[in-house]
Amino acid sequence: QVQLVESGGGLVQAGDFLRLSCAASGRTFSNNAMGWFRQAPGKERIFVAGIDWSGTSTYYAESVQGRFTISREKPKKMMYLQINSLKPEDTAVYYCAVGRHSSISTNENQYFLWGQGTQVTVSS
Repeated sequence: QVQLVESGGGLVQAGDFLRLSCAASGRTFSNNAMGWFRQAPGKERIFVAGIDWSGTSTYYAESVQGRFTISREKPKKMMYLQINSLKPEDTAVYYCAVGRHSSISTNENQYFLWGQGTQVTVSS
């Protein structure tokens, strides 16, 4: 079955960095945009970063602009989220997802396939 699996989360200190990975199995998503979302306890899941089908166009939430970098390696069916200068407010479960279309969307309803998430916890 087609699935996405996130990895790379963990417990880190403020100012540290992480690289999250998202591995796809079962098929290629070369014609689809992909994205990263996060959900803090008691809050809605929100858009963090997106990348289009080609990997040449990216878009970030204002709160992570300049600190997060999204990328993908389509031949390996992999997507990444490099997170620098982590802040306590970055603490959340991070999810990768495959979009329904080739262009980036910030709306989670435009994503049809989701991983189970990886926990990122940032301490002061």
